[in-house]
Amino acid sequence: MFIETETTPNPASLKFLPGRTVMPSGTREFASPEAAEASPLAQAIYDTGEVVNVFYGWDFVTVTAAPGADWGALKSQVVTILLDHFVSEAPLFIGGSADGISVPDDDIAPVVEDREEDAEIIASIKELLETRVRPAVAGDGGDIAYRGFGEGIVYLTLQGACSGCPSSTATLKHGIESLLKHYVPEVEEVRAA
Repeated sequence: MFIETETTPNPASLKFLPGRTVMPSGTREFASPEAAEASPLAQAIYDTGEVVNVFYGWDFVTVTAAPGADWGALKSQVVTILLDHFVSEAPLFIGGSADGISVPDDDIAPVVEDREEDAEIIASIKELLETRVRPAVAGDGGDIAYRGFGEGIVYLTLQGACSGCPSSTATLKHGIESLLKHYVPEVEEVRAA
């Protein structure tokens, strides 16, 4: 088994590609060692002591190093952990399945409650996010979650390598906001939630 790595726009994050499916559906972010307790793999990566975020995508794992961590040493540790995990075919989550553990975007607490009269606008926003934005963000080792729409403002959460990335503000404002404003005239602004 060979694990490839890719850099991401976030210099603190690396994307690891094990050449197989990681999450059969959805994504999962572990933003703390406590959250990582649900997954033996995430917990082992956190146990290196130099990690502040682990993110599972469909076919990748993104790891964000703590400030001051040396990627030279950490990269080989993470590759070894991933190899051990995937070669042994160990379960990704405690209990052996991601079913019921992964949180679909629709279950993430909204920043604002969507109004029924905005249903068509919201459907258009979600469709653009799903078809145009999420694939691009996943390519950079992250994901994006819809968190609400109200008074012309779309609220989104960036996850994985995109969370805390120096270019995340530019991604939201110049990329996503421009796209949504172009296709959905009711959108006036995009904000990070």
